[in-house]
Amino acid sequence: MSKRDYYEVLGLSKSASKDEIKKAYRKLSKKYHPDINKEPDADEKFKEIAEAYEVLSDDQKKAHYDQFGHTDPNQGFGGFGGGSDFGGFGGFEDIFNTFFGGGGSRRRDPNAPRQGADLQYTMTVDFEEAAFGKETDIEIPREETCETCHGTGAKPGTKPETCKHCNGSGQVSVEQNTPFGKIVNRRTCHYCNGTGKEIKQKCSTCGGNGKVKKRKKIHVKIPAGIDDGQQLRMAGQGEGGINGGPAGDLYIVFHIRPHEFFERDGDDIYCEMPITFVQASLGDEIEVPTLHGKVKLKIPAGTQTGIKFRLRGKGVPNVRGYGVGDQHIQIRIITPTKLSEKQKQLLREFAEVSGKTPLGEQEESFFSKVKRAFKGE
Repeated sequence: MSKRDYYEVLGLSKSASKDEIKKAYRKLSKKYHPDINKEPDADEKFKEIAEAYEVLSDDQKKAHYDQFGHTDPNQGFGGFGGGSDFGGFGGFEDIFNTFFGGGGSRRRDPNAPRQGADLQYTMTVDFEEAAFGKETDIEIPREETCETCHGTGAKPGTKPETCKHCNGSGQVSVEQNTPFGKIVNRRTCHYCNGTGKEIKQKCSTCGGNGKVKKRKKIHVKIPAGIDDGQQLRMAGQGEGGINGGPAGDLYIVFHIRPHEFFERDGDDIYCEMPITFVQASLGDEIEVPTLHGKVKLKIPAGTQTGIKFRLRGKGVPNVRGYGVGDQHIQIRIITPTKLSEKQKQLLREFAEVSGKTPLGEQEESFFSKVKRAFKGE
């Protein structure tokens, strides 16, 4: 199944700004997070959203995607990455052989050391663990060199022999007479599968593969400040190398569980703090929860709902060590739903007194503007 357009995944247009991309990701990742959304396809949608954000939030990757989409420009006729596929010709080497008889083509040594494949592991961590870091162990399935045959694939006491069909090259030449002359094509040797070796007696442990599947325990240090969608590279922890080559790398992609009170944007933390009408009117000193513990916050008299306060240094440590973010608090005044008769009477008296008391200059100015607006002045 072909991949959906990343902009379509996030519900954005191609002209979307970085801020719009981030907001769309935060909204959708919270909606489809597997810990919250229990629909069968929530996990796949969450991964699709994270993949789209990883590309579109990176300027270089986004520019590449905007130009080429999901197509890798290093593939096909336009590619120069060495991985081109020319249909039935089997690659550039066969084209060279077709037109020049194969006299000068270079062959890749099938027994040359090659790096093992990279692996990816998805790790879900709590909000606080992402903020302050954590050390933990994980287990990953990966292929490792067979200890019985030491990677040769041959039964102990025996060893692989040079393939007599390709003379150890891993390739065979196929000649074909055509009206244009003799065409020579090179193909992977199907007797040795391109390895250049034949195993007469296979290792009973790995079945001649030279590798076995194992679950490897790896100790991971999660850096403080890691954010949703970011990844950690662990060099040499991927699949084992081939023919003595180096192992691949392990990439750990992080997903952060949403917090019931805090929201995160970069290194900053955002939250809403409810206060009563009395606290807003008369002022108060309240306790505010932060990731670093409770702190005191002074509420000035006459505070309005929606006003924001900032606590410096109470956010998330920067993952690259560039300081600590801030915590932003938005005040929300709570209107009581259940009042006693005494409370109701006091509020009636307050309303009566307020109606007879001259307005302050600022309030009077505001209401004057409203009156003028209605009069069309």
